[in-house]
Amino acid sequence: MQAEKMSYAHLAWEFAELFEGLTPDQINEMLAKNIPFETLQFFADYAKDFSEVEGIKEDTNKRIPNLLILGYLLHVLEDRLIPTEDEEHN
Repeated sequence: MQAEKMSYAHLAWEFAELFEGLTPDQINEMLAKNIPFETLQFFADYAKDFSEVEGIKEDTNKRIPNLLILGYLLHVLEDRLIPTEDEEHN
């Protein structure tokens, strides 16, 4: 019996549930192991610039880097876990 393929939506929900259960120390460790520091700095700088241009208030603009990082991590997981059509045919 072949396992059912994981969809992008299913992966995103699984990731969100897993992430929700992590402590701040575990999150920091996971970030350190999976995202180069320069990338984290880029997200922080980009979010700051974006917030200033768009007039986003302080409470919300502090969350923008986190959203960018979550999106980046989800993309990394997709690349690692969900094969492309070319990979499936090889």
